[in-house]
Amino acid sequence: MSDVSGELVYRRGKEVGKAVYQNRALSKDGISERLFAFLFSGLVYPQIWEDPDVDMEAMQLGAGHRVVTIASGGCNILAYLTRTPARIEAVDLNAAHVALNRMKLEAVRHLPSQGDLFRFFGAAGTRHNSDAYDRFIAPHLDPVSRHYWERRNWRGRRRISVFDRNFYQTGLLGLFIAMGHRVGKLFGVDPAGIMKAENIGEQRRFFNEELAPVFDKKLLRWATSRKASLFGLGIPPAQYDSLITSGDGSMASVLKARLEKLACDFPLKNNYFAWQAFARRYPQPGEAALPAYLEQNNYKTIRDHIDRVAIHHANLIKFLGAKDAGTVDRFVLLDAQDWMTDDLLNALWTEITRTASAGARVIFRTAAEPSLLPGRVSSSLLDQWTYEADASREFAAKDRSAIYGGFHLYVKRAA
Repeated sequence: MSDVSGELVYRRGKEVGKAVYQNRALSKDGISERLFAFLFSGLVYPQIWEDPDVDMEAMQLGAGHRVVTIASGGCNILAYLTRTPARIEAVDLNAAHVALNRMKLEAVRHLPSQGDLFRFFGAAGTRHNSDAYDRFIAPHLDPVSRHYWERRNWRGRRRISVFDRNFYQTGLLGLFIAMGHRVGKLFGVDPAGIMKAENIGEQRRFFNEELAPVFDKKLLRWATSRKASLFGLGIPPAQYDSLITSGDGSMASVLKARLEKLACDFPLKNNYFAWQAFARRYPQPGEAALPAYLEQNNYKTIRDHIDRVAIHHANLIKFLGAKDAGTVDRFVLLDAQDWMTDDLLNALWTEITRTASAGARVIFRTAAEPSLLPGRVSSSLLDQWTYEADASREFAAKDRSAIYGGFHLYVKRAA
């Protein structure tokens, strides 16, 4: 592997820092931002924590659409292929996420069967996954991504070996969930116990009797009052400040409300996000719902259209700035705007508005419930869009990931 490849991977944190830094380096907030940027420069999301089914419904995604999305863990991108859009361009500043997404594309292309794809990305404890990587995936990977997955840690293990164990227990998100389980057990509660529930009533009973009281513990309330406590969720300091406005002034109350939705609002058989949070794995086929890209009946469609996806290690604003006017039909921003200053928001929406086709749709999520655009983005830009308030509330309620306060849909007005 070339030295150039390694350098590109090593420098990945610099672009993340540019997106996060809002304060002087030696200020309290500046130090917090730089700690977050350092942590976020590695793998954060082994899976995406936004519901692609809600995304596709809100976008009215269909054949012929040209999509620009933030990549994150990549489950969304592959799910979108089930609607056969013309093109999906996925952008991310995090080189680890780029490497994960590029490997997923090659896995879909080159693993021999749908069963092999599920064993690689859906099952835990499949010891020969790294061998499957060597045989079927690695020969087709770009040098930078291959360098990332084959780099060895201090134990001499290659990164790809995490797929021999349980990939979803890695990354910042996986470590955060693990810490949540440890905290629960510290207070005498095993969060995995909810998986014994047979209906929503039993799920709610478990939450009310076992999980909810943990959030009243003084130690937990103190710990979650520190911004760094949520870095494992990929929540930077600026987003923490926004998130806390949606509760009673304490982060513990916000987290309690979000966990309540995850635990109680959807049957476990329909919510693979809850399986990852509580069981720390995906269900087996037939046991409960799976991410769309791991469902057997979607396999052929996804594989037939995998060449319609491109992964870019790039800044979203600069990426859109290089595109022709009117060439994007659907935009998926995830929660990236929660990180942004007013200047960055206006720069982003200038490019979105320029590149949007007639009737284009933009979807995004926010830590707090309201849309963050009014009063921050120029009215000359926002006046070209219609905010679908009622639909946004309905989609927020449907989002099985349950972590966000708001889901938002904007539609481009006719000229």
